[in-house]
Amino acid sequence: MNVCVHKIGNIGQILVPGDANLSPFIVVNMLIFVGAVIMILGFLGCCGAMKENQFMMILFFVGLLMILLLQVAAGILATTSKSKTEQTLNKTLMINARLLSSTNENERVFQKAFSELQGELKCCGLVNGASDWGSNFQHYYKTCECPGESDPSCTKYSGKTIYKQILCFNRLISIIPKDLFSIYNILLTLCTYKTIIGIIYFLAIQTIPLLYCILFFHFRNYSHNLQLLKILGLA
Repeated sequence: MNVCVHKIGNIGQILVPGDANLSPFIVVNMLIFVGAVIMILGFLGCCGAMKENQFMMILFFVGLLMILLLQVAAGILATTSKSKTEQTLNKTLMINARLLSSTNENERVFQKAFSELQGELKCCGLVNGASDWGSNFQHYYKTCECPGESDPSCTKYSGKTIYKQILCFNRLISIIPKDLFSIYNILLTLCTYKTIIGIIYFLAIQTIPLLYCILFFHFRNYSHNLQLLKILGLA
């Protein structure tokens, strides 16, 4: 999960300038929030199990069940709105491609982040290839460089052998939904596991009085039978 969050955090710097609503840092914040809620619920469940407090166990079970249902609903919503999300993402990447050629100092953070991403994804430029960089190409061409001209994913630009731009755009489009889906699966699995544990704890608390009754009657009958055997001289 750390790898997914780290990668999404890097890509988040590419998305934020164009559309803060698409920032993957929202996903990271969601992870922190859900983790904190699960920790609190886990504390309630632990205390409830130790003290055999039925109210705490009910809170523990209901809380985890609600989180599980909310995540299932979020997954269904994300699946149904996938095409709309991809369209918005495409538009955002198109807008942010203009920032690569900017000479404004405020855009240096974005340019540096994208330059590092180029090296990881082995591509150059965002939409129109190396030309997206404009006059900034000479400052960032190192992460665009390709190992050899014989590689089909390479091309020539300004005397440099670089990666073709189409890889950057396509890989970003494929990576972001994949990583978000991975994090969603992790959260769903975690909450499902916690909910099952909660059900087991809850049922265990409910069966404790029954076990007490069974043991009580068992030992009571055993004592009664032992006294009867002594009277008969068989024990």
